[in-house]
Amino acid sequence: MKILIVCGAGASSAFVAHRLRVTGKERGLTLAVVAGSEGDLPSSLDTIDVLLVGPHLAPRFERISAQAKERGVGVALLPDSVFSARDGVVALDLAVDAEHERSWV
Repeated sequence: MKILIVCGAGASSAFVAHRLRVTGKERGLTLAVVAGSEGDLPSSLDTIDVLLVGPHLAPRFERISAQAKERGVGVALLPDSVFSARDGVVALDLAVDAEHERSWV
């Protein structure tokens, strides 16, 4: 599963991406997880399976979600708690759920 985590500038999403990779490995999943910014979306949506959106982008989530779903990408809005969590459990669970809800599946 290819996952992109976006936040405003891409810095805080890098920490979440690392924890998500570790948790995925612990679960025996094959993941490619990258962090990015909202500006990365136009060029990234065609290369990912799941988009996880940082909570501070919530006011734009409806628009971002529509763009992702048009391209068959699963999408989820991350809660604030994911950014302070010590592991990637919640983020990974959201990613797996979003992958199952992809519009083309």
